[in-house]
Amino acid sequence: MIVCGDDALVHRLAVELREVYGERVTLVVPTAQASRSPERPLSGRVRASAFFGRMSAAMSRAVVTTTAPGDTPPPDIPRVVEAPELDEDVLVEAGIGRAAALALVHDDDETNIRAALAARRLNPHLRLVIRLYNRKLGQHLAALLDQAAALALPDLDGQALDASTTVLSDADTAAPSLAATAVAGTSKIVQADGLLLRAVERTPPARGEVADPGLCTLALLSSTTNDPAGAEGSDRSGREGPRLLPDDRSVAEATGRGTVVLEAITHSAQGRAPGPLSGRRVPIGRLFSRRLRWSLAGLGAAVVALAVASWITTGDDPLHAMYLVLLDLLAMGDPAKGADADRQILQLLTGIAGLLLLPLTVAAALEALGTFRNASALRKPPRGLSGHVVLLGLGKIGTRVLMRLRELGIPVVCVEEDPEARGIPLVRRLRVPTVIGDVTEEGVLEAAKIHRAHALLALTSVDTTNLEAALYARSAKPDLRVALRVYDDDFATAVYRSLRAAHPHALTRSRSVSTLAAPSFAVAMMGRQILGAVPVERKVLLFAAVDVAGHPRLEGRTVAEAFRPGAWRIIALDATEPDERQPDLANARRDREDNPTGLVWDLHPGYVLRAQDRVVVAATRRGAAELLGRRPQSAMGG
Repeated sequence: MIVCGDDALVHRLAVELREVYGERVTLVVPTAQASRSPERPLSGRVRASAFFGRMSAAMSRAVVTTTAPGDTPPPDIPRVVEAPELDEDVLVEAGIGRAAALALVHDDDETNIRAALAARRLNPHLRLVIRLYNRKLGQHLAALLDQAAALALPDLDGQALDASTTVLSDADTAAPSLAATAVAGTSKIVQADGLLLRAVERTPPARGEVADPGLCTLALLSSTTNDPAGAEGSDRSGREGPRLLPDDRSVAEATGRGTVVLEAITHSAQGRAPGPLSGRRVPIGRLFSRRLRWSLAGLGAAVVALAVASWITTGDDPLHAMYLVLLDLLAMGDPAKGADADRQILQLLTGIAGLLLLPLTVAAALEALGTFRNASALRKPPRGLSGHVVLLGLGKIGTRVLMRLRELGIPVVCVEEDPEARGIPLVRRLRVPTVIGDVTEEGVLEAAKIHRAHALLALTSVDTTNLEAALYARSAKPDLRVALRVYDDDFATAVYRSLRAAHPHALTRSRSVSTLAAPSFAVAMMGRQILGAVPVERKVLLFAAVDVAGHPRLEGRTVAEAFRPGAWRIIALDATEPDERQPDLANARRDREDNPTGLVWDLHPGYVLRAQDRVVVAATRRGAAELLGRRPQSAMGG
């Protein structure tokens, strides 16, 4: 397995492949000189240059060394190749011709695309896993690379199918979990076969109440009725953490603990992302001020009254009387010399009203111009705003989380230091209130109405900045719900314990984007179809499509016998005939009545799995390694 990257995800993915799957790993990382490049954020580059020490500690005291191209390191020691740029020569040096899979997880989409095109040409059999932020570009790129593999291997259909291309985004993987921490009861979405699998986090039921298990219980949370925050600070918090894929007996005995249950909803209930024109319309009430609207209404009423008076006094036709009044109003009519006194008086009054029309017209034009000009500017938080979420950081992760929060209808105020950040065009288009400034400076969080907020999501790439913002926000509002983006587990443990000790009744959450994303990338490198990932506190549940044939743990066993608590669980069966199945279960497939077809969710426990079946499984990291990996169970080492 070859992993190429320049940030924290490289470290997490290498540990995942080595510790969980036991694969031989070659790492391609930037040189120390490239790591100091000013063109990228300092925090990510520092992590890329310093991950060697973390790797040695995480890989069971394995020493990370740089080996020569011809040398073969021991199977338990990853090989590291340093290069200033990722080009064909570097890929050849890393052994691209003998590799089974390649993960391109650079933070730059262009670098990953160039390397993917070169790698597919050098090794058509290669499984490619590409990290891309641009979703549409990723779909087109995957189709192009798969087509190139099929043309390069015309007579090896099975191998060509194994030479798959998977495009993933760490931002999309982590965004549902980060958004869910902002408000209780939100859900994580996994798409499969035209249905949306929704994993819902539920609080412990009250006494005498029976919780709805949904399709199945995916996890028992560490939170309880007496301790709502649980052990979410870190996997190694020293307390009982979440239990993934528990059996029915464990669920029944775990009274007072929160749960994550799986539900299925139709495609019509899917939340829609904001459209391209969303947020660009300007209401009439904001186009003109209230005083101007009343002035225009008064002038219009005066014109109507003059027209009525002209009709009554002169006996003229009503339409003609209105016409004459408008001519007088616009100074286009002839002077009423020699006319009756009533007509002359009405003409003078209409002329006076016409004098008022010009300044009102100018005022309306200026107000409309100012409104349209402000529509393209960042909106300030309204004065009476409360119960909102303060989102700190509008990078790749923050932008995806913002879109998710908007889909859920949650009010958001964004805080960003860089006025040219990736998410600034989105907040301008959606008219999301935004504060530009350094969160570590006094007054920035106050401008975001932190004292009246419901939650704080600190999602910058710098752990200390997120911590400083959380501490300052807690001083302004002690009961504020706080979610931190924290990379290091030890640091997350210290932060969690300190915040819990100072504010025992406030909810504190910590998330690591690389930890949430690494399992999905690792399973995709094993050539398995990933439908999605559901974060459970700082752990991850994976959903994958698996062919039963060749799996002794599945083939010939009933659904109940195939269930292994804490490792994997079958949640659906693809009832479509093998020759009619679509390769990608994540694509919507509907019948003539526009209903999803193919997957059977309410499986009988006694159903015997056949070799021709394809199932959808939920698995833990180690369960996925044992079920989907290339090694036998005896070599898994727990």
